Amino acid sequence: MDAHMENFEDFWPHYVHAHRHPLNRALHYAGTTAAIGSVVTATLTLNPAWLLLAPIAGYGPSWVGHFVFEKNRPATWRHPFWSLRGDFRMYRLALRGKMTAEVERVCGDFGRDHTHTDHVAHKMNGAATAAA
Repeated sequence: MDAHMENFEDFWPHYVHAHRHPLNRALHYAGTTAAIGSVVTATLTLNPAWLLLAPIAGYGPSWVGHFVFEKNRPATWRHPFWSLRGDFRMYRLALRGKMTAEVERVCGDFGRDHTHTDHVAHKMNGAATAAA
């Protein structure tokens, strides 16, 4: 899988694929909101102890979403920076009401039980077609 992910835009379909379940995404939104709230509280109260809560508040609900609803491993474990960037992109898209459409755009042509390998093969076939 990593051989085909050279940058964040290559990673994004993998990220979207790993966040297909709406309850997983909802838990991510709750976690991201709680993490942002922890950072804001630390800033407003000048109490850095709140910063210790940010990763727990952010990742706790998200990981529950992956293990319980998606039955997959969080992307954070292999791609922590791209995953964090993906969290914020997903959050922005959700705030604009566009994340469900993004899941459909990225995963819509595949069956319900498709894998990330299907995305990679599709991308590679598209690249081969474009080169021909």
